[in-house]
Amino acid sequence: MKPRPLILLPILVLALAGGGAWWLTHRVRPTTELVLYGNVDLREVELAFNGADRVAEVLVSEGDREKRGQVLARLDTGRLAPAAAQAAAQADAQAQVVDRLHHGSRPEDIRQARASVAVAQADAQVTRARYDRLAALTKSSGGRALSRQELDDARAAADAAEARLEASRQTLALQQIGPRREDIAQAEAQLRGARAQQALANRQLADAALVAPMDAVVRSRLIEPGDMASPQKPALALAITNPKWVRAYVTESDLGHVRPGLRASISADAFKDRAFPGWIGFVSPVAEFTPKTVQTTDLRTSLVYEIRVFVTDPDDDLRLGMPATVRLPLAAASPPGRR
Repeated sequence: MKPRPLILLPILVLALAGGGAWWLTHRVRPTTELVLYGNVDLREVELAFNGADRVAEVLVSEGDREKRGQVLARLDTGRLAPAAAQAAAQADAQAQVVDRLHHGSRPEDIRQARASVAVAQADAQVTRARYDRLAALTKSSGGRALSRQELDDARAAADAAEARLEASRQTLALQQIGPRREDIAQAEAQLRGARAQQALANRQLADAALVAPMDAVVRSRLIEPGDMASPQKPALALAITNPKWVRAYVTESDLGHVRPGLRASISADAFKDRAFPGWIGFVSPVAEFTPKTVQTTDLRTSLVYEIRVFVTDPDDDLRLGMPATVRLPLAAASPPGRR
């Protein structure tokens, strides 16, 4: 009969080997990256004309890449251009009025006023002398040389001539003093109003051209030549390709591994052999239920936090809504800078 220790030794070796194999296959390996799933997102803008008029031309189509400031469409300016010209003419006319007031009276106007004073003075002397003669004649004849009515007419004519002389003198004084400050201020205020109307007319004329506010891709052409445009009716829909980000969601247990500025690597099924560099630009401070469009291994009803992973895509390969995988290193990484 063999000794018992010799029988137990092989069993013990097999048990140790099996336990070691199980530990190697079932041990928890340290994770070096956090994998998230989301969709590509970008900003969109709908452009509309500021004015209501007939569309003259549309210069772009769907898929065209446009630069900032490029004209995309135009309205008919058959009424806007004359209105702008009229406003400019009115502003110029009022500017001449202000200049005339600032320059004051011309030397010619002052000489003319002095000449009028001289004429009025001569007329007053003649009429006064006639009245004096008639008054003296009436006194010497005891009132029999002429009627009382003739004497009253002569006196009235003399008084009227003296009044005209005084009016001419006051006119000369006004010419020498120049315009009142109140008149100048009123004219300047009217000039500012005319220039404001001119600026408004020019702005309306400029708004007849619909320009791209930034570099973008035309997504939809919503208006055609001949249509009636209005501020409430979009004419074009643009997709802004920069910035572009992946909208993903992280669970509360993994929230401590993410922070704004952390570098990331983004991949998509359409580009299996390519990784797009990116960084976390936003972490939501509010928890929410996982959207049904997000494919994760966790329960869809679990609370998660939205993050935005901005991606560098100079060739514009990633499309709106495209599923994407985000890989975040768990080790500390220096932020690339905010954009």
